[in-house]
Amino acid sequence: MDRIEIMAPAGAFDSLSAALRAGADSIYFGVGLLNMRARATANFTVRDLPGIVRRCRVAGVRSYLTVNTIIYDGELADMRELCDAAKAAGVDAVIASDMAVIRYAHTIGLSVHLSVQAGVSNLEAVRFYAGYADVMVLARELTLAQIKHIADAVRQERITGPSGKPVRLEIFAHGALCVAVSGKCGMSLAVYDSSANRGACFQNCRRSYRVIDEESGDELVIDNHYVMSPKDLCTIGVLDRILESGVSVLKLEGRGRSADYVAAVTSCYREAAEACHEGTFTREKVDGWLVRLQEVFNRGFWQGGYYLGEKLGEWSGVGNSQARLRKVHVGRVNHYFPKLQVAELSVEALDLKKGSELMVAGPTTGSVRFTAEDIRVDGKSVPVAQKPVLASVAVPVKVRRNDQIYLLEERRFGEVR
Repeated sequence: MDRIEIMAPAGAFDSLSAALRAGADSIYFGVGLLNMRARATANFTVRDLPGIVRRCRVAGVRSYLTVNTIIYDGELADMRELCDAAKAAGVDAVIASDMAVIRYAHTIGLSVHLSVQAGVSNLEAVRFYAGYADVMVLARELTLAQIKHIADAVRQERITGPSGKPVRLEIFAHGALCVAVSGKCGMSLAVYDSSANRGACFQNCRRSYRVIDEESGDELVIDNHYVMSPKDLCTIGVLDRILESGVSVLKLEGRGRSADYVAAVTSCYREAAEACHEGTFTREKVDGWLVRLQEVFNRGFWQGGYYLGEKLGEWSGVGNSQARLRKVHVGRVNHYFPKLQVAELSVEALDLKKGSELMVAGPTTGSVRFTAEDIRVDGKSVPVAQKPVLASVAVPVKVRRNDQIYLLEERRFGEVR
């Protein structure tokens, strides 16, 4: 089995750093308004492109720019300008579904990866898009048997993309699912005149709803008011079967998620893929990965999803996260002493106790977890560093001034972040 490509999300520089540290083979990100996370507050800018590409190349990681919204005539010039900037910066490929983007990128020699919004569900579509794209994300609704049929045919027919290399198939492996077909939803547009297909979804499906008879006023009793909010897709328990189907790229959803989410999900799938490759993929390891995945943002897991031929009966029961751990802000890093591997922390928002599990997050650091096994104030070991105070704690990897410090604690039963 060839090494699988783990594609991690990056919505900001801290999550980019987290993905690089966690073992991603590639990262995907958006710039400005022409991507499916246009409403996100953490999108990169065109000026960031050279720096993103440079950091990825130093790490030996590929960079993919999402230009995957519907494009209107008035945006064609902006789209071309963005593609030109991506080409000049050395971005490895654009992810797109609109033919205007696909054709223009093709004409300037910028590689194209076909977005899931294109809805590739059959071999004929693969044959057609092979004239434009080297990588294709298959529709999320396919079963493993259907995926394997397409992958086998690509190999047997030697279907190649513009690069002359065999077309590679990609699937979504982990993260938020939309109730719509492969993410093509019109609900937000209908209710708020804000289109999900333009990256401006208001996530109506994540809200609770009541069903009421307008004539009688009677309310239909349902056991879950979140009737359109699916659980998150999680394929780590069946990753061996997924890789045997012939896919080459695993996409991890989460450009709107935090650095610790990106770090946890990327590292778990990296380890799982390596275990499949080495023949050491076991139930015990899967259980361990699931525990780690449950610690970060999730709406509960639908394990295997449509890939196993199951119906979408996995509703989350909530609109927000069910992460097992929550983050509580403690303070920030004031200084780091690399020879001693000790950080001086400015404890500001919460007292810091010995034995606490901590996380540091920052634009260059990404996300780092460690335990405060010894806390020193004025050179003396203390059980509690009471705010506000400067305290020294051993940190195994380099952290940086103004990185933020969080306490990781178990969420109490019934609590929703």
